[in-house]
Amino acid sequence: MSHNDPTDNALAAIASILDSPPVIPRERARSAEEEWPASPPPLDPPPIEEAPSYAMPPPLEEASLAAPPPLEDPASHAVPPPLDVPAPQESPPPLVSEPPLEVQPPLEAHGYSKIGPGPMAAIRFKWTVREEQGDYYVDETIGENSTPMVLGPMNRDAAIKMVDDREADARRRFEQLKSEMIGRAAAANLVRKDSGEA
Repeated sequence: MSHNDPTDNALAAIASILDSPPVIPRERARSAEEEWPASPPPLDPPPIEEAPSYAMPPPLEEASLAAPPPLEDPASHAVPPPLDVPAPQESPPPLVSEPPLEVQPPLEAHGYSKIGPGPMAAIRFKWTVREEQGDYYVDETIGENSTPMVLGPMNRDAAIKMVDDREADARRRFEQLKSEMIGRAAAANLVRKDSGEA
């Protein structure tokens, strides 16, 4: 390497500057001391401001700073096989107890009676059961003061059934007769209207 290498000269100059302290002329040093006193005057400390009242979070617990627990093997949490528990059986519906049928006392046959239909009492049928020495008879009358037609002797049940049957038959014949009369009246009105218009 040659002694006239400019890089070497630059490095040597830098090294000499760093090794020796700078030389400041005295006049310049005095003017600097006058401008800048040796110790600066004490500064007033800045006023202390009250710190804002912020809620501080609670300190972290040591457990949260610790390393997380190791992962467990999922096979250790396998669901155990179900126990042989019998399935709950449906309970049978509660038995609804029907209210006991009221036992009707047997009809008193003697005096049992029914009245047939009709607009006037003078032409209505009436059937009445009467008992004589253990036998039963049915008295059939028309109106209030007619002589009864006596049917019998028969047993108690037959006498009651005869009264019911005679009353049902009379009601059926009365309804049939009534509908026939209404039909005849309607036909007569129709004839009158036709003859009046002619």
